[in-house]
Amino acid sequence: MLGIRKRYWVLLLLAFLAGLDWYMRAPDAQSRALTRAIEAEGSEKLRNYPYQFWVMKVVNGTAYVSTPRNYEVPAAKALAAMYPDLNTRNPNDPKFIAAQELLGQVQTEARAIVLEQPGIKAVEWSLDRDWVRSQF
Repeated sequence: MLGIRKRYWVLLLLAFLAGLDWYMRAPDAQSRALTRAIEAEGSEKLRNYPYQFWVMKVVNGTAYVSTPRNYEVPAAKALAAMYPDLNTRNPNDPKFIAAQELLGQVQTEARAIVLEQPGIKAVEWSLDRDWVRSQF
């Protein structure tokens, strides 16, 4: 009987921790509204981009927007995940250069849309670790 009780408490604790993790990472209402603004106001280029930018959280007027790249995941690695046929080993390849420029353009556009929204003073980029895990 003791084994069953231990398993019950372990399962209860795991369920609690999973719920707590979801609650801490779930976007709040303001973040969801900002993400909807990106979707609604974005150009066709932004809306059709292989990576969808979203607002993770807002703290004191700073919106933390997801990104598929940062110092941990360089642009070449993120672009390789989005465009498997792209030659990311040759930094002089015109297609690679165009893909980097497009990433910069859509990221700049997403940032501008978020900054235009009421109450937002700054944008910080935050690596989308869930996306990275799903790609690599």
